Amino acid sequence: MSQNIEETPLAELVAHENYDIDSLETEIRADRYCKQLLKHFHRWLLEQQRRQALDAGRLAAGADYFLRDFLIGARRQNIFNATSEHLRQFGGNWYIVNNLEPNSAELEPMLLGAALFYAYCAEQNLFSAEVAKEIETIARQSAFFSDRIEGFHQLQDDGYSAWNQACSLK
Repeated sequence: MSQNIEETPLAELVAHENYDIDSLETEIRADRYCKQLLKHFHRWLLEQQRRQALDAGRLAAGADYFLRDFLIGARRQNIFNATSEHLRQFGGNWYIVNNLEPNSAELEPMLLGAALFYAYCAEQNLFSAEVAKEIETIARQSAFFSDRIEGFHQLQDDGYSAWNQACSLK
């Protein structure tokens, strides 16, 4: 772990086993590798997808939040084992309850950034193209996520339990 992550070969950054988490040390390793992999993703957005710098940065930051804060930090899951359900749980529950003022304008680039990250991984043969498409489909369900945010803002009394069950993290 003493190797500088900036000098880590791409083959090591994309080795799926480096994202398996079973201890604090492996969580930190996965987080550091993911951060470097996101730099490659950002470059792909700029160079291959021809995104404007601001847009590429916004999408990469959105993917970063989903991957490093939710999958690695909160769920302690390997980023290469992600499913469309993980993105649905992220945007429909976790993001909402873990932010002071959840809103669709902030959430949208996170969802689209995550979907593009998995499209990038599928293009590099690091991830299933089929699952990447499923993730993209979920990311584009803006009405679902808007309704979840609005429903959360309107919670009263003991309504949280029913709201939570409609898009559970379990």
